[in-house]
Amino acid sequence: MDKLSYASDSSTSAWNTYLQQIERVAPYLGELSPWVDTLRHPKRALIVDIPVQMDDGTIRHFEGYRVQHNLSRGPGKGGVRYHPDVDLNEVMALSAWMTIKMCRAESAVRRRQRRHPRRSVLAVGR
Repeated sequence: MDKLSYASDSSTSAWNTYLQQIERVAPYLGELSPWVDTLRHPKRALIVDIPVQMDDGTIRHFEGYRVQHNLSRGPGKGGVRYHPDVDLNEVMALSAWMTIKMCRAESAVRRRQRRHPRRSVLAVGR
C-alpha cells in the first residue's frame, strides 16, 4: 500500500483506524477485492485558509478541510470540518466512513426492493 504524502504517521489517527478496518475486511470481499486499493485513497482533498479579523484588530488564519472520498456511485457527501482540534486525517476518515455507510444503505434498499417487487414504494413504507 502506498503511503499518502499528506497523511499523518500517527498510528492513533482516524485515517489509520479506517485503513486498519479496510485491511481487516479485505479478505472477505471476494470479487470486489480489486477495489480495496481505491478505498485507500480519497478522490479529492481541499485545504483552505480562512483569514479572520479578530475584535482586537489582529488577523488570525484558520485552516479548513473538505474531502470527497469516492464519487463512483454519484455525487458524494464529503467531510467538512472547521475546528482547531480537527486535522486532515480525521476529515479523510469521516469522508471514507460516509462512503461505506452510503454503500451499505443503498444495498439495503435494493434488498428490500427485491423482497417486495410488486409493492409500491408507499406500500413498503407502511
